[in-house]
Amino acid sequence: MVRRYLLLSPGPTPVPQEVLLEGAKETIHHRTPEFVNILKETLEMTKYIFQTQYPVYVLSSSGTGALETAMVNLVNPGEKAIIVNAGKFGERWVDIAKAYGIIPVEIKLPWGAAVTPEMIEKAMKENPDVKVVFTTYSETSTGTVIDLENIAKLTKGTDVILVTDAVSGLLAEPLKMDEWGIDVVVSGSQKGWMLPPGLAFIAVNDKAYAKIEKCTNSRYYFDLRKYKKSAPDNPWTTAVNLIYMLNKAVKMLKEEGIENVWARHKLYGEATRAAISALGLELFSERPGNVLTAVKSPSVPYVPSSNLTKVMRDKYGVTIAAGQEPMKDEIFRISHLGYLTPFDIITGITALEFALSELGYKVEIGKGVKAAEEILFKGLVG
Repeated sequence: MVRRYLLLSPGPTPVPQEVLLEGAKETIHHRTPEFVNILKETLEMTKYIFQTQYPVYVLSSSGTGALETAMVNLVNPGEKAIIVNAGKFGERWVDIAKAYGIIPVEIKLPWGAAVTPEMIEKAMKENPDVKVVFTTYSETSTGTVIDLENIAKLTKGTDVILVTDAVSGLLAEPLKMDEWGIDVVVSGSQKGWMLPPGLAFIAVNDKAYAKIEKCTNSRYYFDLRKYKKSAPDNPWTTAVNLIYMLNKAVKMLKEEGIENVWARHKLYGEATRAAISALGLELFSERPGNVLTAVKSPSVPYVPSSNLTKVMRDKYGVTIAAGQEPMKDEIFRISHLGYLTPFDIITGITALEFALSELGYKVEIGKGVKAAEEILFKGLVG
């Protein structure tokens, strides 16, 4: 059987052919005026994605590199930091803090739960000496998105720095860094940016940078003082061809318009959730977002998500994600992130119906597809 592969995983995500072709261009030296001008133009354009006037720095790393950069540039060893831990990537903030001798003050929640502004306000009042709050906008392990806009109101106009992991959330969810008052936003290329893995981004406002200059934590490769001093160049070897690709991808996103990008992800999320409901399945997250839809694995009969994802990938050519760690076989995650069309969503739901039926879960073939199509048609045609 002829097979095409479709990525409905929460990273990496599909990359447009136009962007891939940019990566095939000749590699030039990263210190030449020609390349530095390309990098300067590209970084200036990326401010639009973050909705900020402040500098955006690009790192040759995965998104985790940007998380580590934020932590080591803002908090000293022995100091405390408030960290929301409600999934694998909140847990990652905690692990990075501990690796650098930072004391995490955890707001620890069950996987699938969403932190509220009230919870963060309580933690801030109980720990007035803590000056940095680390959040995860979209917890990729659970599909949960937080109320970041209202959380930002707690720190805006204060000396407390708000940092958010928007590795997956940026572009899929509305995020207005300057208007909302978020001090540091980090992201990664293999998500909504429509790029391969390999780049991470960190946007920093003046309030946060003032704290960075006073921080005494150990740092070398991820020292943002070096990035600012070298700007618009990079202090280290830049991933030249990925910058070509980033330049093209951001131009495509700007042409579409950020409001339209947010609306596209919202439409695909609603269509996917409608399909899940129509198939009699249950959402996992208490506050699902538009990065991905996390779904509880069927219990009667029990269908481990590792079995489901294997059949979908190996037989039907559609890659989704199983759960992580404690939720390994208990949930599966369907992404609607990045370079996707309405017909990709329909294909993914079709493959899900086929695989579930094959694994013994009673499915009325086409029921989920119909529910998704109705949402998509209404959103596209009106």
